[in-house]
Amino acid sequence: MAAQPDAKTEEQPRPDPDEKLIKVFDSEEESEALVVKGLLDSAGIESDLQSASLLQDAFPGLGGMIIQVREEDAEKALQLITESRQAAAEDADDEVDDDETKA
Repeated sequence: MAAQPDAKTEEQPRPDPDEKLIKVFDSEEESEALVVKGLLDSAGIESDLQSASLLQDAFPGLGGMIIQVREEDAEKALQLITESRQAAAEDADDEVDDDETKA
């Protein structure tokens, strides 16, 4: 007798293969890409992280990681990434200023 499906299990949403994805970030550093993916995830933006190294045969020298989001989320994702980079740059400037005043 075949096993009955558990009524409690929910079917996971399946991605639409025809859905248009937009590249919003790429980096040579996997760790940097993982931080950006975490930023997008925390903002509720679903993203796809792919290794660009799969393209090495076609495009030698190309490597790193690529993050893609749905077309309708691209603008918000790009804005979050830009704001995050600006905040990081300001923090770095503040650290340099603190070091100079201590010297």
